[in-house]
Amino acid sequence: MPSSAVRTFTDPDDYAASIRASTAEVTVTERGQFVAKLTWIRLHRLWMQGFGENLPRTLHSAVATERAIISFRTHPGPSILWSGAELRSSNIIRHVEGENAFQRSFGATCFGSMSLLVADIVSAGGAIAGLDLTPPKDPLFLTPPPSAMARLQLLHAAAGDLAENTPELIANPDSARGLEQALTEAMIDCLASRDAPKSSLAQGQHAIIMRRFRRVVEENAEQPLYIPEICRAIRVPSRTLRMVCQEHLGMGPKRYLLLRRMHLVRRALREATPGTTSVTEVATRYGFWQLGRFAGEYQALFDEPPSATLRPK
Repeated sequence: MPSSAVRTFTDPDDYAASIRASTAEVTVTERGQFVAKLTWIRLHRLWMQGFGENLPRTLHSAVATERAIISFRTHPGPSILWSGAELRSSNIIRHVEGENAFQRSFGATCFGSMSLLVADIVSAGGAIAGLDLTPPKDPLFLTPPPSAMARLQLLHAAAGDLAENTPELIANPDSARGLEQALTEAMIDCLASRDAPKSSLAQGQHAIIMRRFRRVVEENAEQPLYIPEICRAIRVPSRTLRMVCQEHLGMGPKRYLLLRRMHLVRRALREATPGTTSVTEVATRYGFWQLGRFAGEYQALFDEPPSATLRPK
């Protein structure tokens, strides 16, 4: 049954948990009240999402293995890095099944995604464009003809407007079928582009380093990590790790790890029961020993002291 939803979030964890067809983690990188808007539409076979965010952040995602997914910018704006490459308003990314990657935004951001089951996109590619659209082994950045890109963006925006203002039309099976056909054709027209830059050997090696870095971070989520330890674990010198993190995250590993620990503290404080847990206990659990400095950095990032996060809502 076709359906849709439009939701607004102020908590990065709730937002990340609501993103479909992937497992995501969002780390806000600048101070302020985070606000994100997520539009989700499920038609008969095609799924689409629209994302709007007000603050810079990193996003780590592991996408579903059974769906063929594309992503693209829906509006111009500050830079977005995807696996170290800039996503422009004229590009789309064709993701790999099960892709595990970092995305970094540098300001208020709007982008969208669309997906079909792998068998469906292969069938549609052959029927509409005579192409074999079997998912690639490596992510592809494509530059469709401007007319095809504009049509995709306009249809995506129109579908988002329907979800927000007249969701009953999306829930109507006949209306949904017509919308799905138009979106699928627009998607295939963009994928038919042959303008795909080749991934360099260095880009592939850097992606491997980032996957190893992410694995070490996930395996040690409850404890502070130090750069020499990480470098030994992933077998690269610190200079290389700094360069690759700057490329993929727009910041060095030390800054990323600090921000991530801050978000872990915030999550723990939100989930804790006041009176049984203290800010000091949570802060030190995640490696913050200079409590005065921690409190100042926490307030600068989240616009509230840690005690306010712990306080009963």
